Amino acid sequence: MTRMIFPLFAAAALSGCASLSDSLGLGGGTPEPTAAPAPAEASAATGAAAELTTGANTADSLDSTTKAQREAAAEAPAAPGATLGETIVSLGSATEPGLWLKTPLVSREQPGRVTNPATGKSATVTLIPIEGPPTAGSRMSLPALRLIGASLTDLTPVEVSAAG
Repeated sequence: MTRMIFPLFAAAALSGCASLSDSLGLGGGTPEPTAAPAPAEASAATGAAAELTTGANTADSLDSTTKAQREAAAEAPAAPGATLGETIVSLGSATEPGLWLKTPLVSREQPGRVTNPATGKSATVTLIPIEGPPTAGSRMSLPALRLIGASLTDLTPVEVSAAG
């Protein structure tokens, strides 16, 4: 009796493999053709793709500072300020306007300057305190990162000083 049940069990188990391999795309059969999208669907998809590539999500479109603000921030200070320390910066909220650095190097909001030693570029920013030890990282506004020539996706070491 067990000799008769085993072949039936094996046949049932193997028949499941065929449907599994078909659902995983492992079968040797020809794939079923898929219907092309309707013209309305195709134009909607093309419109969505065009929307994404028209600059709506670029650094330029998110930078809300004016040319005059950027020029003023990039000007060298009349007198150097007191050095507050070094920190590693990353991009803060790209939609938050202004030139700022949120850092644990300060205990109160104050004007300051950030310098990228790799490029030599610096910018006047508002220093905003955040919680954490002085060695913790900082977040910088998109316009300020662009002014100092820092990558928007990398962690960049910067020097921070108080306004002079």
